[in-house]
Amino acid sequence: MSKTWFITGTSSGFGRLLTEKLLARGDRVAATLRRMDALDDLRETYGNRLWIAGFDLTDQDAIRATVDRAFAELGRIDVVVNNAGYGLFGAAEELSDEEIRRQVDTNLIGSIQIIRAALPHLRAQGGGLIQQVASEGGQITYPSFSLYHATKWGIEGFVDAVAKEVAPFGIRFTIVEPGPTRTDFGKGLSIAEPMDIYADTPAGQVRDAIFSGGFDIKGDPDKMADAMIEYADRDNPPLRLALGGSTYPSIKAALEGRLAELEAHKATTLAMDFDD
Repeated sequence: MSKTWFITGTSSGFGRLLTEKLLARGDRVAATLRRMDALDDLRETYGNRLWIAGFDLTDQDAIRATVDRAFAELGRIDVVVNNAGYGLFGAAEELSDEEIRRQVDTNLIGSIQIIRAALPHLRAQGGGLIQQVASEGGQITYPSFSLYHATKWGIEGFVDAVAKEVAPFGIRFTIVEPGPTRTDFGKGLSIAEPMDIYADTPAGQVRDAIFSGGFDIKGDPDKMADAMIEYADRDNPPLRLALGGSTYPSIKAALEGRLAELEAHKATTLAMDFDD
């Protein structure tokens, strides 16, 4: 049975791949993007099975109006894929106030508002699935990506809580956590002005590795898009789905490290209550 999807950020990367694959298998896609001509080739091929709208994730009024219009014109939407976003690169001290605000407004607040706009419609229709594209960077961190991590850890916390709130209405969530992947992520990276003081620090070392091509990126976006579709078709999709050969050991090591630190200070933690 065909499905109807609402996908943000469809001009490139995962959004574009998902849109291509879903249309090819006979589904309908409501695609949002900022460049309205980016999907002209797909519109020519698939006609009215591709619904297109443009907005900026920092425009909250436009988000709600677009989501409302998509549900009104398409009827039931089975899967919402919250995919749009970008990366901000630079040590925390290097970032400008404007860069910080735009990153938070786009990746975190924009994603939150997409979910908030979709929830009443999903609740009214008796359920649905929201796939929130986060990152392995919602579980681990790299120097020079502090604000990007802030948005990804933030949206993971938000989704984790909201999933509990709306489970009684048949609304499910999957947080998708890709690792380094061969997409256009790097082309869209916003880069802060570097400070010399950070050149010989972990922040500077990450900068050197990225701009010298030292990062070995093995993630296959085509396989990951297939996995997102496969898991969306499941009756009970997981709350989190990590994707990528390097992602599993990275997240596992981070979780084990946090657990070990918790256990190391267990006595202090447990001693902080009032004595009866």
